[in-house]
Order: sequence, then C-alpha cells, then structure tokens
Amino acid sequence: MQSRQILYNKTRGNVVAARVMWADTFQRRLRGLMGCARADFPTGTALVINPCKQVHTFFMRFAIDVLFVDSDLCVVKALQQLCPNRVSPYVKGARRVIELPPGTIAASGIARRDMLAVIEVQKPLSMSK
Repeated sequence: MQSRQILYNKTRGNVVAARVMWADTFQRRLRGLMGCARADFPTGTALVINPCKQVHTFFMRFAIDVLFVDSDLCVVKALQQLCPNRVSPYVKGARRVIELPPGTIAASGIARRDMLAVIEVQKPLSMSK
C-alpha cells in the first residue's frame, strides 16, 4: 500500500485537494510554484508552504487561490485568484500558506475560521505488467 495526503475541510465536510505537496525546506519554500513548466496548477492539488505568512506570484504563469492558516490549520485569511506578478498581504497569525488552483476556494466553500486537516490515506499499489 502506498500513502498520500489529502486536504480535508472539517468544518464543511469536504475534500479540498486529493493531493498535497509540501514546501517545508528553505529550497522548496523558495521555489514554490515559480517557474513551473506547466501553464496551470492541476485541479485537486494543494501546495502547503511551511512556515509562511506572505506569498508572491512573480515568475508564475497562472493565478492561484491562497489560504493562510494558523498552526491548527484554521483559516485566517482566504485570497481568491491571486494573479501572476502580485504580492499577498502579510497575514499576522498565519503559520502556513496553502496554495490551490484558481476557483478552489469558491468551489469548496472555504471561509475564514474553517478548520482544515491534512489526512494520510492509503491507496493500493497499482499492478503493472
């Protein structure tokens, strides 16, 4: 069995992202989503930047939704459609940032004070020939 992580909204009872990636080292935080060769951010994906209180979208080719969360993953601030070449506000009280494909916040109904969770799920190994 392989495992993966999902982003779950405990307040609303829905899955926000079926795949969670982490930027929790200096190198990974520095790179984030900058310079991605792809032209978009795949639906169902989340990038958790830890620690983080502010982001920018310089050198990015697409807009993103951004959640600022505290150490308990409670949403402190939600920004929809942060366009390329912009800087977010510095969010006091934020401990992490979760970057999401544009439209994810609206589609999943995320709001300030929602409680999120990153959950480990098991998936069976695929059988390949």
